Amino acid sequence: MHDRGDGAFVTFSSGIGSMPGEDARDYDEALRFVVAELSMPYLPELPGRGAHANMTGRALAVVAELGADLQPAGWRLTGSGGGVDQRRAKSLLDQDLDALEEHTQGYEGPLKVQVAGPWTLAATVERPRGDRLLADHGARRELAQALAAGLEEHVADVRRRVPGASLIVQVDEPALPAVLAAKIPTASGFGRHRSVDAPGATPALSNVFEAIRGAGATPVAHCCASDAPIGLLLGAGASGVSVDLSLLSAEGHDAVAGALEAGHWVLLGVVPTVASAVTAKQVVERVERFLDVVGLDPTERLAVTPTCGLASADPVWARTALSLAVESAGHLAG
Repeated sequence: MHDRGDGAFVTFSSGIGSMPGEDARDYDEALRFVVAELSMPYLPELPGRGAHANMTGRALAVVAELGADLQPAGWRLTGSGGGVDQRRAKSLLDQDLDALEEHTQGYEGPLKVQVAGPWTLAATVERPRGDRLLADHGARRELAQALAAGLEEHVADVRRRVPGASLIVQVDEPALPAVLAAKIPTASGFGRHRSVDAPGATPALSNVFEAIRGAGATPVAHCCASDAPIGLLLGAGASGVSVDLSLLSAEGHDAVAGALEAGHWVLLGVVPTVASAVTAKQVVERVERFLDVVGLDPTERLAVTPTCGLASADPVWARTALSLAVESAGHLAG
């Protein structure tokens, strides 16, 4: 929500990050839309452009001093300088940031960028000799440190390009619940990697959140799972969470309510990611029902979003979903 200057607030509207599309024209259209329509615009991700533009490739374009390249099984660290695929991912990110700078001239207000978190990267990126980084404690730590260092530079770059923005960095951790529950398969597929408990998971997250905050941005953690570890993420230093309201358990509702009470950002996923007959009135009712159950009023750190990314959505629905977020946020004015 944003103070209008008359004592009232306007709820923010935003998205998770990914959008449908496969080429530069699609990217430009997505960027134009989110900047023009949303009160919390974001740097879109179009994974349909290939592995260089997906969540993992995007993060490996940010990490500092770790080389990586694409293999048949996916992204793998090379143990030396980055390969052609990592350079292509970096180039693509730079092009997207150039476009962001062009479309946000004179912009002032919240602006969000996204990056895969250290545990999701550890669960998806391979070591030089194979198998996930998750299997190697030292490699996991090195990756988290490289991500933190790279984010310091990335945040500085975005702040230079959009100096009027209040920058929010959304750290995506879709794999974290599986890491905690020992559900990440080994390379053979016959076993599972050992679980990482909350105390063991905290340092890597804290390093990343602290780097973001130290660079002058606000770290928010995204996990749209029913068992999203909200307490762990906030305890590790996130200044907010992004969640799918429809999946949250009663415990998750309480954790989100606690975040709102503590003054943290809450990006509440309430608009379906697939074509639906849902109306803005129904979206507003869902938010108001949740707030009524937990005994809270809307706060100045609440945003309405789709329930998750829109990469697989029909292009028309992707824009409709974001427009519903905008309309619903307007009705939630306090």
